[in-house]
Amino acid sequence: MSKRKPVSRSGRFATGPGDDVVRYTESISFDRRLWWHDIQGSIAHATMLQSIGVLNKKELGAIKRGLKQIAGEIEDGTFPWKEELEDVHMNIEGELTRRIPAGAKLHTSRSRNDQIALDSRMWLRDEIVDLIGELRVLQLALVELGAKYSRERIPGYTHLQRGQPVFFAHHLLAYVEMLERDIGRLQDCFERTNVCPLGSGALAGTTLPIDREMTATLLGFVDEKGRARISQNSMDAVSDRDYMVEFCSTAGLLAVHFSRLAEDLILWSSSEFAFIRIGDAYTTGSSLMPQKKNPDIAELARGKAGRVVGNLMSLLTLLKGLPMTYNRDLQEDKERLFDTADTVRRTTRLVAAMLPTIEVLSDSCADAVSDPLLLATDVADYLVCKGMPFREAHHVVGAVVALAEKIEKELHELSLGDFRTTSGLFDQDVFDVFDLKKASASRNITGAPGDREVKRQLNRWRKALGKFVSG
Repeated sequence: MSKRKPVSRSGRFATGPGDDVVRYTESISFDRRLWWHDIQGSIAHATMLQSIGVLNKKELGAIKRGLKQIAGEIEDGTFPWKEELEDVHMNIEGELTRRIPAGAKLHTSRSRNDQIALDSRMWLRDEIVDLIGELRVLQLALVELGAKYSRERIPGYTHLQRGQPVFFAHHLLAYVEMLERDIGRLQDCFERTNVCPLGSGALAGTTLPIDREMTATLLGFVDEKGRARISQNSMDAVSDRDYMVEFCSTAGLLAVHFSRLAEDLILWSSSEFAFIRIGDAYTTGSSLMPQKKNPDIAELARGKAGRVVGNLMSLLTLLKGLPMTYNRDLQEDKERLFDTADTVRRTTRLVAAMLPTIEVLSDSCADAVSDPLLLATDVADYLVCKGMPFREAHHVVGAVVALAEKIEKELHELSLGDFRTTSGLFDQDVFDVFDLKKASASRNITGAPGDREVKRQLNRWRKALGKFVSG
């Protein structure tokens, strides 16, 4: 047992908490990462307090200098974090007050309840902006990989069974679209995060004439016209964690998208598919089997989706039974939020770095896409063009496929007579359907995997992403 003398928490208590309580309740081990936002919030709050006469100019100057000095020490790694002071707020304010007597006035009209709400919103705003930027880089990596192998075709799958031919680029562009929706959700989340709670106090605001709009504006909580965005209910402001849940929900779906992309890459890199080869830097070997080249980065991207979704479930469970307003349970929110942001951002960067190392194995892709059954639907469309209803055409082509299987021939190896045993509408031009290049060229409606359309989409995305990603 440590012999450290417990620090008194306030005049209400005769002694401080015991060592075991300090260790159990501290959050400084993880919330210290909010230090920059806490200091910026304190500088803005002090500036506002000076404007209403609580601080004079000399006191404000001293507080600002003290906070900036502390910021420098934190950056240098020399700041004396103290577990017994519980959290980032008390550590910074306590050290400031020790150095600057006027620091004792800094907590006027402010509670740790609205302070942590402020810090976490500011931190999350920055994380969202950075994550969106990293997702743009990932989108561009997908587009560039598709453009590099723009002529390669692979089978498109349903039920993990070969369906119809598509360009490799078209498949990658599907993930670009997914990520665009994720970015849209993050932008929406930013709007609801970008609301300033400072001034709400512990739960009932303050009797002092503070200027909440001033503080919000100083901290960038403004709309597109520069108008301050402040919370409208003090009880909601200190207990609201919806913005965290919304971010973790969006991140959960993003992680699921990573998982699906990773699964495709894992399958394609297997010997059974052999469509791609992932660069050595993003694969590992086996401790026993010397021939192995395992897609570990893709597998971890797939696996971490469970972690991110689990953080969302933890947050929802944490919140579901809490009464208004602040409860200490809410201390548990930050580790889930931090871990979610860290995980999706690391995954985004690693997947973006891995994609340029991928090599498409043309021979294997060409062999797989040469399967004439991939064009069975095109044969049905051929009959539709001859006037047959699609449902009937679907049935007829199914019978043709069954016949080919029975006589052990590929679909395109059947004779015209074989085709005509199922329908008299078949003519010699049916064999033109099995020209893969013609089949691709005919798929050029918006969103289809045709030659011109895929090229158009690649160019569209390159142009759009060029606005966000330089170099």
